Amino acid sequence: MADPILLQLTRSLLEAAAEVMGVTLRRVAFSANIKERRDFSCALFDGRGRLLAQAAHIPVHLGSMPASVQAVLQKLGTLADEDVAIVNDPYAGGTHLPDITLVSPIYSEGQLIGYSACRAHHADVGGITPGSMSLARHIDEEGHRISPSLLYQGGQAHGPVMDALLAAVRNPDERRGDLEAQLAANTIGVRAVQRLAGQFGRQHLAEYSQALLDYSAAFMGRAIAAIPEGIYRFEDCMDDDGFAARGIAIRVTLTIRAGRAIVDLRDTADGVEGPINCPRAVACSAAYYCFACLLDEAVPFNDGCFSMIDVLTRPGSLVDAQYPRPVVAGNTETSQRVVDVVFGALAQALPGRIPAASSGTMSSLALGGTSNCTPKPPPPPSPGVPGEGEIPSVWTYYETIPGGAGGGPHGCGAHAIHTHMTNTLNTPAEALELQYPLRVRRFERWGGSGGAGQNAGGDGAVREIEILSDIEGTILSERRRFAPWGLAGGQPGSPGVNTLIHADGSLQNLDGKAHFRAGPGCRIRIVTPGGGGWGTPP
Repeated sequence: MADPILLQLTRSLLEAAAEVMGVTLRRVAFSANIKERRDFSCALFDGRGRLLAQAAHIPVHLGSMPASVQAVLQKLGTLADEDVAIVNDPYAGGTHLPDITLVSPIYSEGQLIGYSACRAHHADVGGITPGSMSLARHIDEEGHRISPSLLYQGGQAHGPVMDALLAAVRNPDERRGDLEAQLAANTIGVRAVQRLAGQFGRQHLAEYSQALLDYSAAFMGRAIAAIPEGIYRFEDCMDDDGFAARGIAIRVTLTIRAGRAIVDLRDTADGVEGPINCPRAVACSAAYYCFACLLDEAVPFNDGCFSMIDVLTRPGSLVDAQYPRPVVAGNTETSQRVVDVVFGALAQALPGRIPAASSGTMSSLALGGTSNCTPKPPPPPSPGVPGEGEIPSVWTYYETIPGGAGGGPHGCGAHAIHTHMTNTLNTPAEALELQYPLRVRRFERWGGSGGAGQNAGGDGAVREIEILSDIEGTILSERRRFAPWGLAGGQPGSPGVNTLIHADGSLQNLDGKAHFRAGPGCRIRIVTPGGGGWGTPP
């Protein structure tokens, strides 16, 4: 039997190592998307590829990263010392193409003892639009896809993989810098676990890793056992796929039986033409997240928790994307709706614990273009020639924009916050204006947009960005047609609105998923949904 003090010590050391991996990645990375928005996640795995410890990063990454590690091991076999694998394939455990995962083996005295892995959202991986958040019809239009491959072999760079990626992207220097930051983060994880094995011994690490998984499984088992046994159903819709499809249904049948949960999503609508198709790994991650919310915060969330939940999907459906369906918004938008339907089913079983729907969207905005802002090296420009001495600089910008959280039985929803499957930040105005030809004109709470209730939903946000050069942009958002629902008599939150304000002041309404071009003096305004209210309004 594991000593409880040593168990807690082992857990704390592993989780601290994952946190330090994240600190390293954030400090070393080049792009604002990673440095400022913190769109990354870090985790440690045992020798069988089971998630042991994770930092408090992004739920949609952490619940799906085990699938990427398993895909690496299935294709490449056991990684040798100083190998590094790379993958972003959404059909091989990935989320969407901008999320690139690096996996490094951990060896101690010649024995494999685990894996260190991190996933980061890169601001561009190619594709038909800057930022790689494309309104696409085919996965190849979304960017460069990497099946599980070796980036480094025996400590030596495997050139063709890196060369192919850098040739496909718009800003290769930034991509190389961010990948090197991920390598540094993985190295921190490798060294931390090696120190742990050296201090306590490999046998101790193996035994207490298993005990940690069993410990979490026991807590998840108790949480599920506290849910009344039965079958609970819920249905919600995606607004559209960016093309012809409207009101695409996501349906769940939740079965609680014998201390286990079965999340059956097989009755969900078929896959669609547009980019809201969701990889199975992301759908599983969303389901795991909902049950993790039932746990005390002190319970470690690892592969032991996953073992108590069965997620059933139908290949080819909206939540089990198959090649060549595009998926970039399946990760950001459809994942949020999977959360909504699972919580909707749980609300029937646990009416006093589950909140109303939150904004249900990440409201992704990607912009890019060319600006004359990079000084040209010698020779110096000729006198009197305007603009000489400058060369075009290609840039891409991406961020998600917060909305309102749903009101719940214990209080009102938070205002203007990233909810559920996203745990990122907005790009600070100072960083955005320093690095890009953009200017933040407004970023404020949208007062009164949360649904009324005994406990009102949180308000959404208004973010308005002025454009200072010619740009190409994409918006991928949801809850513009179907508002976040209220619960227990609460009212729905207000749906969001996307608007392009032209230089002459005229307004152009943009769909929830839209591709657009704009020039200097134009402004893009995104108003995000408020959360649903909980309980009958007073």
